[in-house]
Amino acid sequence: MTPATRPLAERMRPRTLSEFVGQRHLLGEGKILTNSLAQGHLPSLILWGPPGCGKTTLARLLADATNAQFHPLSAVTSGVKDLRAAVEKARDLRQMLRQQTVLFVDEIHRFNKAQQDALLPHVEKGTITLTGATTENPSFEVNNALLSRTRTLVLEPLGDDDLRQVITAALTDDDRGLGAANTALDDDALATLLHVSDGDARQALNVLELAARAAGLRDDSPPTVTTADIEEALQRRVIRYDKTGEEHYDTVSAFIKSMRGSDPDAAVYYMIRMLEGGEDPLFILRRMVIFASEDIGNADPSALRVALDATESFRFIGLPEGVLPMTQAVVYLACAPKSNTALTTYAAARKDFLHHGNLPLPKHLLNAPTALQKSLGHGRGYKYPHNFSGHYVPENYLPDELRDRRYYEPSPNDAIPAPPGRNDDDG
Repeated sequence: MTPATRPLAERMRPRTLSEFVGQRHLLGEGKILTNSLAQGHLPSLILWGPPGCGKTTLARLLADATNAQFHPLSAVTSGVKDLRAAVEKARDLRQMLRQQTVLFVDEIHRFNKAQQDALLPHVEKGTITLTGATTENPSFEVNNALLSRTRTLVLEPLGDDDLRQVITAALTDDDRGLGAANTALDDDALATLLHVSDGDARQALNVLELAARAAGLRDDSPPTVTTADIEEALQRRVIRYDKTGEEHYDTVSAFIKSMRGSDPDAAVYYMIRMLEGGEDPLFILRRMVIFASEDIGNADPSALRVALDATESFRFIGLPEGVLPMTQAVVYLACAPKSNTALTTYAAARKDFLHHGNLPLPKHLLNAPTALQKSLGHGRGYKYPHNFSGHYVPENYLPDELRDRRYYEPSPNDAIPAPPGRNDDDG
């Protein structure tokens, strides 16, 4: 494949660690990979991160930096036979040239147990330095035995500043990028490209390449990529959504108020609007967990479990299928009976505490493990409720200054009634 026909993302792969963008928590001064390279030693690694964050490139550059042979395999197309051949080649290189081999296994989570087990003795002996790349949680997808022989490093999606650096390099590089065509990118198009790339450098460069070709067909001088070019390259309209600005807060407010108003249709619509705009699904799920206590509470105690189960399900499944338990939970929360007594009870009790501070505890509630404490009246007069009919006995448990306070006022919807002995006319 000639340079002109290779995809832009492939042409612009960093050639040295100095060109690598992102993952400063691993490659910054004093960080794990920087320290390992300084010592001339590369441990076996599992690189866990989303698409386009640099897993393959980083593995190759780490091998180069340690003068190791880089041998790539794909778990999608390779089997035990390929592993054995790679190990045999690595053993020969080590014996004859004293050169280490970095065996890179892309999508390592796709290897079955037998294939993963086949790696164990060779990693253990140091015949190969394994670098596995995965987009899935290694705790679920990689054998414990293999995990114990490797270090798992979490790679993060690229931030906007990192992506901007990648895009700028592609636009200005005359040899590998688009610099020879003098291609420009207007500000709105850049903002759109950053938005749709969602931390994925490969996605950013693939879209940029297609958009640049469209811009080159016009008579513009220089050819300038517009938002329309980005949308045409994506083959879909870009949804405008500011994840950190006013629209973010307005949309999540509409989402919560729709659930509070028991409108599942509107609630699901706003959930989709946030997801399609690039909102972090876990942010939405966190709001749902809060809502389950704040707006439903004891009117339906299982709502909290539904929200938590949806969160755990999403962490396990991820996108795109993870939207299904999210939708199920949103519909449940919107349709559930409502009560805000968790919020009002907490707020009322906190107000008293902040006003009065640490009031003396009632003596009958205090522990009395020593004779001195007993002589001071600690625990005297405490009535053990289980010794009484109905497992209840009238008693005051608040500090004396607050003895008549009522913080919990049951809602008619609450599945949990007022405590025994509570007279609704009291207080």
